[in-house]
Amino acid sequence: MTRHVLLVDDDADVRLVAGVALAHVAGWRVSEAASGAEGLAQARRDRPDVVLLDVMMPGLDGPGTLAQMRAEVALRGVPVLFLTTNAQLLDPAALADLGAAGALTKPFDPFTLHRQVADLLGWQP
Repeated sequence: MTRHVLLVDDDADVRLVAGVALAHVAGWRVSEAASGAEGLAQARRDRPDVVLLDVMMPGLDGPGTLAQMRAEVALRGVPVLFLTTNAQLLDPAALADLGAAGALTKPFDPFTLHRQVADLLGWQP
């Protein structure tokens, strides 16, 4: 089964590196969004298997985007992993309070990113 990942990050370089890594290394289908609002609209349209969501974005930030996803029945079950430079968000209790399935730190290793995602979500390789 091909996984579908939605990358939501305002940094085009992060989207490019993560997108190439997940598509070419893992063989997953990757969609991208440059803002929280765009990511929310794309998630509604495509219902991805997971959303990799930047924390700090102008306008609708990552926690705000996640809160809106959790408020919608159709998106409530979509796992969200934060992409963050803020190591404090890696605290499992804080992540659970936000409704996130986990967090990955930036910068990340493009060659192991898919394994980190799979491990956090309990996906088989």
